[in-house]
Amino acid sequence: MRRGIESIIYGTTWLSPKLSLVALWFSRERSDARPGNTPARMSATIALVDDDRNILTSVSIALQTEGFLTRVYSDGESALKALIENPPDLAVLDIKMPKMDGLELLRRLRERSAIPVIFLTSKDDELDEALGLAMGADDYISKPFSQRLLIARIRAILRRTEPSSPAIEGSTPEEPAPVLDRGRLSMDPARHKVTWSGRNVTLTVTEFLILETLAQRPGIVKTRNQLMDAAYQDDIYVDDRTIDSHIKRIRRKFRQVDGEFDAIETLYGAGYRFSDE
Repeated sequence: MRRGIESIIYGTTWLSPKLSLVALWFSRERSDARPGNTPARMSATIALVDDDRNILTSVSIALQTEGFLTRVYSDGESALKALIENPPDLAVLDIKMPKMDGLELLRRLRERSAIPVIFLTSKDDELDEALGLAMGADDYISKPFSQRLLIARIRAILRRTEPSSPAIEGSTPEEPAPVLDRGRLSMDPARHKVTWSGRNVTLTVTEFLILETLAQRPGIVKTRNQLMDAAYQDDIYVDDRTIDSHIKRIRRKFRQVDGEFDAIETLYGAGYRFSDE
């Protein structure tokens, strides 16, 4: 049980013993519900970075009740070193924080790490949302937000980053997804590797899935809804602006290795398509 308490106060000194006892109670409730009182398995570590103590505390407790380990940080400056030296499975970052805001934290993080990132934004921060996605965030949620929605999006992103489960003894091992070659584009899903004319292009998980969906059927128009389904694979609402921002970022990354890249075409009012000509 002590592990659950420690996870909620990681990186901070201000959470009260009373709040830690709340976390302990939730952890005990989960473990008591399982046969033999076996503690819940911690499936992934989530880093929470926000200067709002109430959000850090409530979200951390909610995640722990769902079986996650959590680390919390009250500003970007204290979080940066820890996230690089001991990367979590996913980070949830607030945009507006003291010392170092979430955008600057993401920029520095992307220089060294590709861990999935979800941004927390204010309702009116459309520019920050677009900028965050352009800098490599995987998703964003506007405040005030439902903890259930946040947890659903965390699970959706983690499912896309998890390695395939090991085969059961006696069963046939699952074949890795084949490399997808389309003209100058090569995508290796098993290694999450993308090249264009032999040059590496680094994509986030969401970007990879969107591009893979387009490249699987060159010339066929994919609507934004189809791209949402491919990228999020959950009953989660994502507006059109999110998909458009992902497409812009994918194009920008390819143009860093080929200034004339134009393989992703926009069909206004319809969607996008990939051309391998």
